[in-house]
Amino acid sequence: MTRNRLAGPLHEVAADAGYTAPPERVGFFTDTSVCIGCKACEVACKEWNGLPDPDADVLSLTGMSYDNTGALGADAWRHVAFIEQAMPVPVSADEGDVISALTDGDTGATRWLMSSDVCKHCTHAACLDVCPTGALVRTEFGTVVVQQDVCNGCAYCVSACPFGVIDRREGDGRAWKCTMCYDRLAGGLEPACAKACPTDSIQFGPLDELRATAQARLEQLHEAGTPEARLYGEDPADGVGGAGAFFLLLDEPEVYGLPPDPVVTTRDMPAMWRRAGVAAALLVAGVGVAFAGRPGSRLGSWPGSR
Repeated sequence: MTRNRLAGPLHEVAADAGYTAPPERVGFFTDTSVCIGCKACEVACKEWNGLPDPDADVLSLTGMSYDNTGALGADAWRHVAFIEQAMPVPVSADEGDVISALTDGDTGATRWLMSSDVCKHCTHAACLDVCPTGALVRTEFGTVVVQQDVCNGCAYCVSACPFGVIDRREGDGRAWKCTMCYDRLAGGLEPACAKACPTDSIQFGPLDELRATAQARLEQLHEAGTPEARLYGEDPADGVGGAGAFFLLLDEPEVYGLPPDPVVTTRDMPAMWRRAGVAAALLVAGVGVAFAGRPGSRLGSWPGSR
């Protein structure tokens, strides 16, 4: 595996990382409209990757929903969000007109939004840019993984990720996240989460094919009367250059805990370094001018130097 500092277009990241004739870039398309919240993906991910489960013998719920994971983290590389919404329903007004009102859920006008979140394996990955040891690398499949034997636990990647995906493991100190089952990909197998998904909510394959599938599904939902359906992370022109794991959502990204307009956090670093360099040069020049203008400023002319 080779480190990738500057990722190129959506389909060229592996070549830009130095791989010769890499395989076609692969990724995830998660269709949340068919997610049933079974958490098979979470279980399969933990089982295959040997992730620790400190609450294995304890029923751990957040108290806010049926979600017992809470968020992505060092020990949770897949997270199924459970979002309960009261839906607008027709209510008759006094004058006979039909208006829209929100129910409290007791009438049955409630919907569940469920979505299996995961590392986005960004085209422009800030975590790669800030890692000082080369622990984070771009693989030949275009994915981003952490090499734990190289990670020094600095956590620069944790703060750099615009999605809050990467996390340090308590008691370990090193950074951990989804590898898209790199070992399975190398063996010609699909990732464990996609393999276990019973409804094909999580689809795995070449990104170009998945994007075509996602667009067709979006059009189908729009025609079926779901205008709020939208794709998230599939656009190569977005702030991260397009994601290797993108989603079909049924509401605003914020509802799912996703940033509405994610931007690679290292985007402005080159300009910042240029400005810092110019400022440093001006400072040095200013100090030089100040000393050159002082009487007796020649070398060796300080008091007591003769």
